[in-house]
Amino acid sequence: MEKVSFLPIFLILFLFNCAFAACAPQKLETKELIIERSGAEPVIISAELAKTAEERSKGLMFREKLHDGDGMLFIFEKDQYLSFWMKNTSIPLSIAYISSDGIIIDIKDLHPHNENSVLSSRMVRYALEVPQGWFSRVGVKPGDKVRGIQ
Repeated sequence: MEKVSFLPIFLILFLFNCAFAACAPQKLETKELIIERSGAEPVIISAELAKTAEERSKGLMFREKLHDGDGMLFIFEKDQYLSFWMKNTSIPLSIAYISSDGIIIDIKDLHPHNENSVLSSRMVRYALEVPQGWFSRVGVKPGDKVRGIQ
């Protein structure tokens, strides 16, 4: 009778788990941001902070859901024109491009798996992604101010 080696099975399971972990959503530091709306009460959003190049490049890829009131804030070191796409992202999103002083410059919709770039209209420091339509549902518009970014 031949001996069965469990090493290949163990190796296959180990590699599968590593690959799954690489695609699993990372849990980033979160921060509550306050969005001051003109003529209305402020709204609060809980945002994961994407601060490193690796965190920013992965973003919300491979996520299955994002609840209203949650989002991801992409933080850049300097003002620049920003461009986002939806590669490997199946959640419909809206993005706010935000200046270094916290003013929302643009709000645009992003569509699942669309690899066309969505550009900021001017140089900004931050981008905030939320479930698509959340900004309009809570009355957030360009010109409103995000507090708690710095």
